[in-house]
Amino acid sequence: MQIKNGSYKTIGICISCIALMFVNGQCFAQHTGNRPNIIFIMADDHDMQSISSYGSKLIQTPGIDRLANEGMRFSNCFSVNSICAPSRADLITGKYNQLNGVLRIGDKLDEKQLTFPMLLQQAGYTTALIGKWHLVSEPQGFDYYNVLPGQGQYFNCPMKEKGQPWLDGNKGGIPSKGFITDVITDRSIEWLKNNSTGNPFFLMIHHKAPHTPHEYPGKYDSLYAHTDIPLPETFNDDYAGKNPGLQNENAGFSRLDHIYPDHIKEKAAKGLSKEQYKYWAYQSFFKGYLRLVASLDENISRLLLYLDESGLSKNTIVVYTSDNGFFMGEHGLFNKMWMYEESMRLPLLIRYPGIVKVGSVNNEMVSILDFAATFTDIAKAKISPEMQGRSIVPLLKGEMPKDWRDAIYYHYFDQYEVPEHVGIRSKQYKLIQFFDKKNNTSFKELYDLKTDPHELKNIYYTTSNKALKDKLETALNKMRIKFERLPDSTSFK
Repeated sequence: MQIKNGSYKTIGICISCIALMFVNGQCFAQHTGNRPNIIFIMADDHDMQSISSYGSKLIQTPGIDRLANEGMRFSNCFSVNSICAPSRADLITGKYNQLNGVLRIGDKLDEKQLTFPMLLQQAGYTTALIGKWHLVSEPQGFDYYNVLPGQGQYFNCPMKEKGQPWLDGNKGGIPSKGFITDVITDRSIEWLKNNSTGNPFFLMIHHKAPHTPHEYPGKYDSLYAHTDIPLPETFNDDYAGKNPGLQNENAGFSRLDHIYPDHIKEKAAKGLSKEQYKYWAYQSFFKGYLRLVASLDENISRLLLYLDESGLSKNTIVVYTSDNGFFMGEHGLFNKMWMYEESMRLPLLIRYPGIVKVGSVNNEMVSILDFAATFTDIAKAKISPEMQGRSIVPLLKGEMPKDWRDAIYYHYFDQYEVPEHVGIRSKQYKLIQFFDKKNNTSFKELYDLKTDPHELKNIYYTTSNKALKDKLETALNKMRIKFERLPDSTSFK
């Protein structure tokens, strides 16, 4: 693997018959036909800015880039609630958090709730999940799972394997020797080697990296050790015009100049000015982050090499994404949650042999909710009407549905010093409404992404374009009513 400023060196056969299955009282038809295997790789907090196929100036990621070079790169994939557990609930159910019940980290996913792995399993797929789960309850719809308790840990992490007594949340598991990114990859390859069902398979590989704490094998210590990471253009944003939450001194989960010490492995020198501390925090935090990205990329390369050597590449879809985006110092921030571009935008790379045009790019608006419908569609099972996303299979084929969406609805529930907010992100504009529940007030931000792609100028309170604001507010209200199934008379102005 070459890194800027440093360096390191049986195709599944579908045999199925037509059958009827009942899931949560609903009837679904199983279909026949040759169907591909699917490997879904999800990182944790991995942003587009640190993937070289997305133009990163920070690091080279040849492993992940293989999927872009050999498949399709999506430039406009979005989270609808950028924080770990709620985003994973969106993924697995295909529904917004108001409906799937996981609003915040710590909420438990209802085990009886319909998830797309259940549909794939019922449609004849062998299903497995290895890595981070983070939804408290026992994973359902999987023939096999081996998951981390809660957030897990980077070294000698306990893992909870199917067949062991399930203990909710952070409890249980048998320690696994080694670095968790390596362990998850090892166990995924082992599962692929041992899978002999003869059915097509669906394997979810969920990595902990590059989530904090930034702990990694010693071989990565020298990465960036003698060089500084370049600052993003908006590093010194003064938050003028933005909601009071970002201007607040109590923002240690978001602002680099107020970052809590436990977010960073090293300790800051004494006597640093506020500006010096911010710069030190940026360099220290993101060097650790990028070292974890480097280890992640090496393991993606290792997995893809196994698929090549085993012959599985020929009939296996490989998807790479993250549970949410991440601020790489933009606006002086780290972490996610806020409905700004770096936080809500996801990397999405899909290699689909024989279907996806090699090296293609798709610019349509897709969301994390679309995965459930997409995988169900690929499995030739019936997409549940409960799912609020849409299959992107037509996009993968180079087709454009006439009624494809032109906006994304977002809802973050207050947690980690970030206020609750909802918003609409269209192709040109973004409207965000923050709620101050204590004072029963709200604050709005409006950005023209065409003229202000870095979201530096809030024009909501300065623009004289009342028609634009009315149009966006009406659209936001309609989307919230529709996606959260609220009474039609509900108003949010």
